[in-house]
Parts: sequence; structure tokens; C-alpha cells
Amino acid sequence: MRRALRSTLMAAVFLFVPTAAFTAEEVSVSEIVEMAADLAGQEVTVEGELVGDYGFRDDGWMWTQLNGDAYVHRPLREEGSPIGANVGIGVRMPVELAEGLDPPGGYRNRGPIVRVTGIWKYHDPSRQGESYLEVELLTVTESGRQLDEGPNWTAVIFGALLLAGAGIVALITHPDD
Repeated sequence: MRRALRSTLMAAVFLFVPTAAFTAEEVSVSEIVEMAADLAGQEVTVEGELVGDYGFRDDGWMWTQLNGDAYVHRPLREEGSPIGANVGIGVRMPVELAEGLDPPGGYRNRGPIVRVTGIWKYHDPSRQGESYLEVELLTVTESGRQLDEGPNWTAVIFGALLLAGAGIVALITHPDD
């Protein structure tokens, strides 16, 4: 009985999980950038944050940016000081894959964290030499969210002191007004 159940489950996995999930090489965004030419034409899986803008085209495709830097899990607005450069790649996917995605990341919000599988197109001649990942499979691993940033109390206090100082100076220099 147990063996039959296990066989049935394995068959279901192979039927319902796309083969891309089993054959694609897992890489980081940084590795794609560093080994762009070596990965040309290969199927890869990469995780990152969708940022910038969703560019929906009339041809049924959507373009955006996938960042895979330190800010994906530690947004600057929440974690303080900068800890490195942004690292990202362009991604192109069928509009159907983009349906229902949270807004892309920007200054005031973190975009959805996704795991994408697709073909790395390096200097694609059919797209005027553009390099990008043509996405075949997309899974949202974390929803997007607004970023919280409390007030900078040092700046608020300093500004209040400057304003009070300017008021005192105005009273002293113009007592009759």
C-alpha cells in the first residue's frame, strides 16, 4: 500500500511540476552577470526581487528588472546604511506569468521575491543585442510589501533647533515688528 502511494505521488510530481524545475542550473543574479557569455542559451533558475517597472508590451510580453543583491532581503530603508551595489538583470516573460504580481520594488516598497526559470539570452540578435532572461516559470516566494521608515529624530531635532534659533534671532534683530 505504501509503495503504491509513493509511486502515485511521484507520478503526480512529474506530471504537474514542469521539467524546467528539474533541469535548470541554479545560479545567482551575480553569477549570471559574471558568467553571462558562458551561460548563453542555457536554462537557469534564479531568485530575486522584481524592481523598477512592469513594461507590458503589445506582443504579449512583459519586461522588468530582477535584482539579486543584498537589498532583496535587507532593504535600505529598513536596514540603515548601504552595503553594496545593486545587481540585476532584465527579464522578459509572458504577460500571463505576470498576472496578479504585487507592484515592483522601488524606494517605498519591496517588490515580490520570485524564483524564475528560463533561458538566458546573451546579446540576443533578435532583440538588438539585449541580454535578458526569458522566463518560462515563475513562483512568488515572498509577497511585495511597503517599506517602513521611521522619522530621523536627529534631523527633526536639529531642524527644530534651527527654526527656534531663527525665531530668536528675528525677535532680537526686529523687536518692534
